[in-house]
Amino acid sequence: MPASRRHVLGRGLVLGALAGLGLMAQPIGAARADALADILKTGVIRIAVPQDFPPFGSVGLDLKPLGYDIDVANLIAAGLGVKAELVPVTSANRIPYLQTRKVDLVISSLGKNPDREKVIDFSIAYAPFFNGIFGTKDVKVEKVEDIAGMSVGVTRGSVEDLELSKVAPATADIKRYEDNNSTIAAFLSGQVKVIATGNVVAAAILARNPPKKPEVKVLIKNSPCYIGLNKEEPALLEKVNAILAQARKDGALDKIAQKWLGAPLPADL
Repeated sequence: MPASRRHVLGRGLVLGALAGLGLMAQPIGAARADALADILKTGVIRIAVPQDFPPFGSVGLDLKPLGYDIDVANLIAAGLGVKAELVPVTSANRIPYLQTRKVDLVISSLGKNPDREKVIDFSIAYAPFFNGIFGTKDVKVEKVEDIAGMSVGVTRGSVEDLELSKVAPATADIKRYEDNNSTIAAFLSGQVKVIATGNVVAAAILARNPPKKPEVKVLIKNSPCYIGLNKEEPALLEKVNAILAQARKDGALDKIAQKWLGAPLPADL
């Protein structure tokens, strides 16, 4: 075999061995790709958003996405100075989309829990999401004990039903309905004095502009929404948090909350 071919063959065997050991992928100790740098370079940020969970995300009559999360996605993109590419997701696929890098961020009414924290990182909170007791302005309820002897509507088997059952005084007259629409109807018709529900449902009631407007009286369980992003992306996390902090400071985030939830951001968000 000619010397030149032996040299090429030998070099190929060495490179193949190095590749097999994973030593050619990148130099030892080299940092992995920086998502923020990639976003700024391409001028586009891909953001997972809901499309079937109003008021956080839905599709308008013009077939364009709209909602709380869509406004926040556009807010983040504007803060980065890039274009937002909105990617519709479901609750089931939103985290896999992030982990497989089909998207850079998840803004989809995402709550934080220990299991999720093992696989992704979270921004500071950007939206309130809670269950509580709601009543009209004239109803005097400041703590859960105040619903003693009072009629309370709740959707049977819901999270609100389970949480309310844990804390309600024994004399509370809890009336359980088969779905949210029935619970809402009971409240609006005066069959019950207050309802235990989520702030999203309360926002849906307010959107109808009814004569009886619910406002939160007692918080039962709090689970704010956070932006999800891949781990080991400190630059992107820092930038997203800075944009959210500024939006909270200048009132931009509060305007989004008023627009879609009919209430200001909680002071302790």
